[in-house]
Amino acid sequence: MTVRHHVVVGVDGSLVSTRALDLAADEAARRGTALRVVYAVPDRDEAGPVLASAASRVYERYPALKVVPTAVAGDAARALTRESADAALTVVGTRGLGGVAGLVLGSVSLRLAAHARSPLLVVRGDRPHDDDRRNVLLGLESDTDAEVAVYALQEAERRGACLQVLHSWTHRHTTPELPSPIPATSPGQTRLAVHSRAEEAVPRFTMAGICEQHPGVEVESRSVRTTPAHALVEATRGAAVVIIGSHRTGGPHGAHFGSVTHALLHRSHCPVLVVPTG
Repeated sequence: MTVRHHVVVGVDGSLVSTRALDLAADEAARRGTALRVVYAVPDRDEAGPVLASAASRVYERYPALKVVPTAVAGDAARALTRESADAALTVVGTRGLGGVAGLVLGSVSLRLAAHARSPLLVVRGDRPHDDDRRNVLLGLESDTDAEVAVYALQEAERRGACLQVLHSWTHRHTTPELPSPIPATSPGQTRLAVHSRAEEAVPRFTMAGICEQHPGVEVESRSVRTTPAHALVEATRGAAVVIIGSHRTGGPHGAHFGSVTHALLHRSHCPVLVVPTG
């Protein structure tokens, strides 16, 4: 296993990256690690003022925190992907555009979500950081998400926060069938009932053994029957951070992630922490 000792944040001097810098500094201080501040530019000589300003801002809040300003030449997404290989956490800001503009798959945050080699914290630039929100929200897709659940518990423990586990699901389309003379006993209705009970048990089954390893963390679990993306986006209104597993799939243009991750990156009301799996 690779031992990762620092937090990486991408900056460019914008308000969005400044908010990412602030949260990255919080994360580095919380973990007791160094903060590596990365600025990707065509010419490294251009990076000095932005990196100096970023380091000064961090030192004002965390004088003892080790800050490593790093200028790299080239594309920001590629540079941060390389940096993520040795990082405990990679942090980046996004404007989180909605509508058609928000669906363009060219932003640094979207490319990193598909390719980052360590957990990625995406900070929404259109919403200021809210210190009043403390809860950690975990979007649990299935009972195979144990690795993500462990990370979420560790994150809640680091923050001294409650972990809220949300599993949402919908029934798949079933072929219409003739009504049964006995209510709720047709084959289709029986299958739906079994499926409902199985989905409702996912949070309890997944978290059962893991919670014992983190007895100090309060865990609240619920399962709702609705579209996963909608349920999670709404739940982020009261969370300090939402954690989701990135179930990447290969394709002709590289790795891709699911619609839930995509929706959160564009519409979440809090920072999104994407944990790569698989």
